[in-house]
Amino acid sequence: MPQNNYYKNYQLWLVLTLLILSLLSAAPAPAAATDADLLLKFKASLSNTWALSDWNTSVPLCNGNKNLWSGLTCLDGSLYGLRLENMGLTGTIDVDTLSQLSNFRSLSVMYNNFGGAIPPVGRLGGLRALFLSNNGFSGDIPDDFFGGLKYLKKVYLARNGFSGRLPKSLEGLSKLVELDVEGNQFGGNIPDLKQGNWKVINFANNRFNGPIPASLSKIDKVAFMGNNGLCGAPLDPCKSSKPAITIIILVSAVAIIVFIALIILFLRIRQARSQDRAIVSKQLGPATKACKKFAVWDTITRSSHYYKDYKKGDRNGGLHFVRDDRGRFELEDLLRASAEVLGSGSFGSSYKAVLAMGPALVVKRFRSMNNVGREEFQAHMDRLGRLSHPNLLPLVAYYYTKEEKLLISDFVENGSLATHLHGKRPEGQQDLDWPTRLNIIKGVSRGLSYLYRELPNLTLPHGHLKSSNVLLDRDFNPVLSEYALSSLLNTDHAHQFMAAYKSPEFSHRDRTHKKTDVWSLGILILELLTGKFPANYLTPGKRGTADLAAWVNSVVREEWTGEVFDKDMKGTRRGEGEMLKLLKIGLCCCEASVEKRWDWRQATEKIEQLKERDNDGEDYSSYVTDWDVYSSMMLSDEDFSFSVKN
Repeated sequence: MPQNNYYKNYQLWLVLTLLILSLLSAAPAPAAATDADLLLKFKASLSNTWALSDWNTSVPLCNGNKNLWSGLTCLDGSLYGLRLENMGLTGTIDVDTLSQLSNFRSLSVMYNNFGGAIPPVGRLGGLRALFLSNNGFSGDIPDDFFGGLKYLKKVYLARNGFSGRLPKSLEGLSKLVELDVEGNQFGGNIPDLKQGNWKVINFANNRFNGPIPASLSKIDKVAFMGNNGLCGAPLDPCKSSKPAITIIILVSAVAIIVFIALIILFLRIRQARSQDRAIVSKQLGPATKACKKFAVWDTITRSSHYYKDYKKGDRNGGLHFVRDDRGRFELEDLLRASAEVLGSGSFGSSYKAVLAMGPALVVKRFRSMNNVGREEFQAHMDRLGRLSHPNLLPLVAYYYTKEEKLLISDFVENGSLATHLHGKRPEGQQDLDWPTRLNIIKGVSRGLSYLYRELPNLTLPHGHLKSSNVLLDRDFNPVLSEYALSSLLNTDHAHQFMAAYKSPEFSHRDRTHKKTDVWSLGILILELLTGKFPANYLTPGKRGTADLAAWVNSVVREEWTGEVFDKDMKGTRRGEGEMLKLLKIGLCCCEASVEKRWDWRQATEKIEQLKERDNDGEDYSSYVTDWDVYSSMMLSDEDFSFSVKN
């Protein structure tokens, strides 16, 4: 009998154990993080992320091959990579989070403000393409850095501050067909890269030395320019080696002769150069530190072609001045000036250069004008030099080479409108109030109108009108920059980056129109009033959730929640009616249909009529409850009539 109880208890225990195990196995496992969750975590490691404001889990990442989140690359409805270019981003690139993304194959952060050591992308084993050009990355790259990236096809590290030797692990990337390391401080020998079938390869403007590997001897010599220590095909042959004793004798003899010559030279010029030394010592101290800190400016000072015209005795050292109201200086003076990197834009880097005895200037490097001949470029620059308007940034001088161009203009103290709307403002600086914003848009309108009048033969008298190209002086008056350059830029580069080519007419029909700059003005007006960064700058101008005009129209027309205006905009009391008028002007300017869109004369006329306060003190917001009410109010003005269709 006891034995029967033992078996019964054992059977009961077994049943309970199996029941518990079945319940545990049926319990749901913790949900894995989605790609959207991981991207938001990645975004948290970045700074100045206003360009990624549409990253929201309520919206899918992709629709087929189209990205619905800014900066994503999609393939067949799935995330393929990140293309976070020219967004002003800083912070840390969280590679650990990126490594958890499914099917992640491409990473591009070009034209941003990242710094420090190269991100540890070796953890992204499936990576096909890496684009880090035009940032502030620096330091050596470990020799085995690329060892685990066997699928890598494209590596772009150009115009950073990398130093040391080029990683030998590049030799093991059998699929590599594009490599650009131009404009760094790499030294030593170039690795023996035997991949062949190169589509892009560029080692220019570094500190490489020694013979060029035979595997690269048939590459165009332009890819090796700016490295004074390189020799061998396709450059000049390396000097033949000589017996050691002969070399010792020659070196000793030369050293003695040079030593004697230096003593004589030193004694002759000591007195004449004493004053110059004092000036140079005073000025080059900060300049040298700046050049070490900003490697790309150091690349300029080390590029021999900048001195070519100067050595030939060309006036102003190769600089060509287009205005008569500026003091003259030479290119050598400019390169000696203390340098500060202002940013890396879509066309190249910008620097603030302070001359020894003169004003602060801005030097902009353009590498995307290679198809423009000297005569065409010079004629266009002379034409721009004749432009004069208080709301245009005047061009002071330019420098031309086939490889790149320098445009020199005045320095504007208060930075860009984009920084004030979306960036981190200096401590103590107030938000832009309504009177200031109205003054800014009036100045922008006047500057654009002047361009339309003075450049009637250009389809795009500006071409790149956006908030980052609206600079503010010490009194917050606007001046337009980067205008009238579309005809000089390489076509592919212009289509990829210029604001005019984000317009609906170019997106749908691959063409621009005389009203395209007005579309850019309309987007700028809506950005100024709402404080929202326009995704139109990043993606083609199609109507949809990413379109700022569509968002404004939907909020005002359907809901009128009061959310359309920037909450940081002060000084709006008794000005709501005028703000609504400007909002309407903005929508009329960026109407998707070119036929319905206003021209520049209509836009300028209506903007000039705006005031800081409503007429007769009338508070329109007290009865404007939806877009239809506002539309009927404005339709009483015949010139103001329009329709917006989604």
